[in-house]
Amino acid sequence: MAKKAPRRTAERILEVTLDLFNRFGEPNVSTTLISAELGISPGNLYYHYPAKDELINSLFDRYERALTELLNASDGVRDVEDAWFFMHTLFELIWQYRFLYRDLNDLLSKNRRLETHFQRVLKDKIRAIRAMLDGMSRAGAVNIDSREVEPTADSMVVVLTYWLSFEYVRDPRRALEPESAQAALLRGAHHVLHLLVPYLEHGQRMHLLGLVGAYTAGQEEK
Repeated sequence: MAKKAPRRTAERILEVTLDLFNRFGEPNVSTTLISAELGISPGNLYYHYPAKDELINSLFDRYERALTELLNASDGVRDVEDAWFFMHTLFELIWQYRFLYRDLNDLLSKNRRLETHFQRVLKDKIRAIRAMLDGMSRAGAVNIDSREVEPTADSMVVVLTYWLSFEYVRDPRRALEPESAQAALLRGAHHVLHLLVPYLEHGQRMHLLGLVGAYTAGQEEK
């Protein structure tokens, strides 16, 4: 039987590690558990990733690349429909790497590289949300005083960052399980966009309420 290419093995290790981190939380997953789940020796795991932090950093790098690409689309948001799609896509990406947010404070306290890079992530998110608000303002979808843009963007990023903690407190046993994903993503997008309600043009406000109602009804039917 032909051996798997080293690159493929390294990718497979990351895929399994991400799944385990998301399911059990990074502090509860050892390299021994990861190698056992993969059916490889600890030595084989260490060959590709000599330390657990290298696994964490590699997964974060993946997340950061995907996030940067997504945030670049924020200046194309013009109305509530665009904003709903953009936010839902952003929450889907966060959910895909939810271990980062589930164990955020613990990870940052132990990993200096993650600490500095996550500060950049926050700045990039705020910049993207401000670009979204600017685009919606130019299109007439929102009417917001320039002095309110920064605190509103900050508030939206706070929700984006700590939304999973809120979900976890609501239902610790099931909040981060795959079957909870769609309902959680819906609530997250709603929480963030609801912050725009005071500034939305009337038709846009009604449209947002309609979107939320339609998605909520769809979830209840499942």
